[in-house]
Amino acid sequence: MRTWARARLVAQAVGILSGGAAAAAVAVRAGLDPRRRRPDGAAVRPGTVVLTVEGPAAAILAAERSMLNLLMHASGVATATHDAVRAARGAGRPLEVWATRKTLPGLRDLEKAAVVHGGGRPHRRDLSDGLLIKTTHTAFVPVAEAVRRARRAARPGEPVEVEVRSAAEALAAARAGADALLIDNAGPAAARAIVRALAAAGLRRGRWIELSGGITPRTVGRYRRVGADAVSLGALTHSARALPFHLVVEPVRLRPPAR
Repeated sequence: MRTWARARLVAQAVGILSGGAAAAAVAVRAGLDPRRRRPDGAAVRPGTVVLTVEGPAAAILAAERSMLNLLMHASGVATATHDAVRAARGAGRPLEVWATRKTLPGLRDLEKAAVVHGGGRPHRRDLSDGLLIKTTHTAFVPVAEAVRRARRAARPGEPVEVEVRSAAEALAAARAGADALLIDNAGPAAARAIVRALAAAGLRRGRWIELSGGITPRTVGRYRRVGADAVSLGALTHSARALPFHLVVEPVRLRPPAR
C-alpha cells in the first residue's frame, strides 16, 4: 500500500505570485492532484498558501523542487515588475514598464507571463515582432540608410524601431521615418536632452520612445521626467531576486485500497 500525503506550497515573503499555473502543471505531470489557492498576480505574504497537492508521497517529494523553483523565480520576476511599476507612477506622461528578450533559456514564456502578473508589459517576444535596428547594425550602415532599408523590407504596418545613443542619431532616425526610438544606456539627463531635441525639431509627436540599458526597479523613478513612453528592463528577468516559498507536508496516511 502506497503512502499517501498532502502538501501545501507556502509563501515566505511579501510579493506578487506567479508561476502557480506552471507549478500545478508539474504536479499533474507527477501524478498529483493540485488545487490552486491563489491566482497568479495575487499579492502574497508569509504564510499564504498558494497551492496544495495530494497524491503519493514519493511523487510529492519528486516534484517538490521543480514546483518551488518555478514559483520562486516567476514570483521574483512578478514582484520586481510590481516594484518597477510603482516607481514609474507619477511620471509627466504615462510611463509603461516593459520586459526585454534577456530571458533564461527555456523560460521566456514563464518570465514574460510573470511580468504581466506584476503589472508590466511583455514587449516583444523575439525579433519577429518588429524590425529593430541596433547599434550593432548601424556600426556598418549609417542610421538613416539603415532605416530606409528596413522601411523597404518591412511588412505592411510593421513598426521600425531604432536604437540610438545621441540626439544626432535620434534626429537622423526620426527624419528617415523610424516609428520608434530606443534610447539606450543614457542617464536621465542625457535621455531628457534627446527627447527635447526631438520635440524642438517637431519629431516627437506620434513617435514612441523607449528607454533601456542599465535601468533597474530601484532606478526607474529617476526616469519619470524624461518624457519617454516606456522603460524596458532586462533586470526584471535576468536579475530578479527569487521570492521564497517552501513546501509543508501534512501528516500522511495510508491510501485505502481501490474497490
